[in-house]
Amino acid sequence: MQQYTPNQQNLQTLLSNLNIQGLKKKILFTLLMIFIFRLCTQIPLCGIDAQNFANLAATNNLIGFLDMFSGGALGNVSIIALGIGPYITSSIIMQLLAAVIPHLEQLQKEEGEAGRRKISQYTRIFTIVIAIIQSMVFVVYLIKTASSAIMHNVPLFSFAIGSIIILTAGSAFTMWMAELMTERGIGNGASMLIFCGIISKIPFYTGQTATLVSGNPALQPGLLVLLVIFFATMIFIVIMQESARKVIIVNPRRQVGNKVYGGTNTYIPFKLNPGGVMPIIFAIAILLFPTTILGIFGQANIQNETLRNIIIHMANFFSPSSISYNVVYFLLIFGLTFFYASIIPNMQPKEIANNLKKYGSSIPGIKPGKPTADALDKILSKTTFIGAISLAVIALIPSLTCKMTGITTLQGIGATSLIIMVGVALDFINQVKTNLLPKNYESFLKQ
Repeated sequence: MQQYTPNQQNLQTLLSNLNIQGLKKKILFTLLMIFIFRLCTQIPLCGIDAQNFANLAATNNLIGFLDMFSGGALGNVSIIALGIGPYITSSIIMQLLAAVIPHLEQLQKEEGEAGRRKISQYTRIFTIVIAIIQSMVFVVYLIKTASSAIMHNVPLFSFAIGSIIILTAGSAFTMWMAELMTERGIGNGASMLIFCGIISKIPFYTGQTATLVSGNPALQPGLLVLLVIFFATMIFIVIMQESARKVIIVNPRRQVGNKVYGGTNTYIPFKLNPGGVMPIIFAIAILLFPTTILGIFGQANIQNETLRNIIIHMANFFSPSSISYNVVYFLLIFGLTFFYASIIPNMQPKEIANNLKKYGSSIPGIKPGKPTADALDKILSKTTFIGAISLAVIALIPSLTCKMTGITTLQGIGATSLIIMVGVALDFINQVKTNLLPKNYESFLKQ
């Protein structure tokens, strides 16, 4: 009989478990979608000289900022240059509308799976509309500002119409991949695509930083400080993502025949950061819209001096390097964390209180019904407040440190990118654990 070492036995057990749970198929499907996404980022639009556009984009901070979240698709003027942005924006709009329009709120909360499918369909329609608008704006930018990137023998009208159709189709294709990854793969598809886009830009920023520091040795202490802060930020992100306030629940004993069920204490975990990376992604999506529009109009030849000055001042206000941008970014993350906590189905105090009362469970020292709902609401408000402040502060520290040390080449992978990367990685690991729980392999992953 063949003998296995402990490590070989663990590997054999893991591989066998992956097959049993269908986890291997999900992981391979996710990797396949990522490969297709990365392949599409390298296919440029017809009639575009990608190298010329890359040279123009190198001097434009806005394009570089947007390009990071598209994984290089925008910088390459690829067929999916819009990336997952329109889908994210559409999701934000639908979630905001669901909070204020009774019909959408009813679809989301009361009609179950059928209602959620309708909302998903509305989200897809909005995505196409937003993609058409964004593709038109981008094509106008190409024609007016980056015309040297368009090949000379290409008719502008045909280029414009064809590019708008291709970019819109590319955005719809990216949305389809994201939803397919969420349904058949591991993790949230939209978050995974953004994660891959950020990871793909790390070698570029690392090379820029190495060139900068090697040319100026005085920056080496600043680089060391910056790396320590980045590492500490990642630790705090993990702590914040995994921290939860556990509310103890006392369950009654029930006798069925000769057997007694219940009677054990459980708990409800209220996460410190219930929204995960979504408040960050939502805040970026909201800020990118005015930043994109103002950046394009700011480079246009506007004759009216008053209008031109207004656009310049607004562009400076929303510039990613400005103090005002960071203040708005901080407030958006803070507000969106509360908003996201308010729409998560399993974090509604009234519903939790009603379910506890229905099954005879209770919180020690608190009466069932409304007192329980009020107590849970206070707990949720406090934990969400701490999480929102922590998330917003962490999002600013590395970027501010980049400015203080003078090493701005790593500003593109600041706290925003770190939070997204760490958050998506933790979500991926948690979903893997969830898939393995039926066979009690959670302890194996902790080894």
